[in-house]
Amino acid sequence: MSETSHYGVKEQTLSVTAIDRAIEQLRLLGYAVLDGSYSRAELTQLQEAFCAARRKMEEHFGGKDSLEKIDEHNTIRIPMMYERVFLDLALNQAIIELCRRMIGDYFILNQQNGISNPGNSTRYNQGAFHRDLPYQHFVSDRPLAINALFCLDDFTTENGATYVLPGSHKQSAYPSDATVDALKVQIPAPAGSFIILDCMLYHSGGVNRTDRERRAVNHVYSIPMLKQQIDLPAALGDTFSDDPGVRQLLGYDSTVPLDVAAYYRSRTKKKEFS
Repeated sequence: MSETSHYGVKEQTLSVTAIDRAIEQLRLLGYAVLDGSYSRAELTQLQEAFCAARRKMEEHFGGKDSLEKIDEHNTIRIPMMYERVFLDLALNQAIIELCRRMIGDYFILNQQNGISNPGNSTRYNQGAFHRDLPYQHFVSDRPLAINALFCLDDFTTENGATYVLPGSHKQSAYPSDATVDALKVQIPAPAGSFIILDCMLYHSGGVNRTDRERRAVNHVYSIPMLKQQIDLPAALGDTFSDDPGVRQLLGYDSTVPLDVAAYYRSRTKKKEFS
């Protein structure tokens, strides 16, 4: 990569690795694309696991028609609950390092959802600009949450690649409609990569005008004070993993005590390990 021409510069950010560059772009623009470093065989395994998880979800919840009635037929809630490989995806080391550097040492997986943007669509239920922390109008000096959207298929302009409003994570209010139209950018990304967003960045899914669905797996990593979309420890069960790092990431160590006695027990446990 060649050096840019400049003068009068006394300070410059150093970005050496791909993660460095993604972090720099996240801070400046609120979004970045980062290669997940998956082989073709690993990507195929994830694609097949997506289909298997969807079948298991439909069987468990009364079939596709039942899910369609509540507009949940294009979303797989907690796919790691059906296919263990999605736990490995949530533990991608590049994403974990990025979140640690952006959020801090202690963060949790707030949500994981498999997402299908169906082909030949005239609308998409994620096709409206929003923040992943909706209804919030404030900014912070570091992210409260990071969205890592894993592309199971290529994201293209034709199949509804994500739109973003660059820099909108730095402004409390939603921009004017004229500014949204002028500044929105669509992000093509290859299969196997992560589209990473500051969760305060306004973004929208696009409409898929091809004849094939576009699949992805969304992850939101957040500070532990933010409530999970679904209580992962309760959904997955206490025996899902005995790895301390995995349990912390999934929120087992940050659940809300049910009563004062439970709170006291948690204090006792912390004292034992301090």
